[in-house]
Amino acid sequence: MSNLREYLSQKRAALTARRAAPDRGPVPLRARVTAEGRSGVRRIRIRDFQVVSDSGPDFAGYDLGPGSPELQAGVLGSCVTHIFLIKAAELEIPLDSLTVDVQAEYDPRAQEPGNTEVPVHPYNFRYEVQVASPALDEDLARLHAEVQRVCPILNLLRNPQEISGSLARVTSADGDEQGRAA
Repeated sequence: MSNLREYLSQKRAALTARRAAPDRGPVPLRARVTAEGRSGVRRIRIRDFQVVSDSGPDFAGYDLGPGSPELQAGVLGSCVTHIFLIKAAELEIPLDSLTVDVQAEYDPRAQEPGNTEVPVHPYNFRYEVQVASPALDEDLARLHAEVQRVCPILNLLRNPQEISGSLARVTSADGDEQGRAA
């Protein structure tokens, strides 16, 4: 038996326990992102984890990490992969290996004046799931359909929602308020 199949058994037990928990409800999500000093590197903090996002040298970056559009492709791939594991465990469909390859395009010309025909967001997302499994084709098709139905990030990209934003003026590290007329 493959290690992935063993993991799916553990995943199924964890799913059963999680669904039996008495106080299930919305889980608050939070990420805090700071622009780092002279480099402009974006440090993303989520729980006790950090991810660095940066631009390439052609955009005044140091190429110390993926850019935001690349991270979005990675987030989609991570979510599709995780939901495949969850649903395979739930449906008891054995998997020996699982790889999700995500592709999309992003055109930075969209940020330039006059390029109203160029989307300002990544577009043309597509993914391919490569799976090794002794399961029947019908079972794998059912698994894929379930993933498409419930994958949170996949469905967020397909059905975007309103996002509210605000701006708050704070005092800089040297004590000055920036941008205020004297």
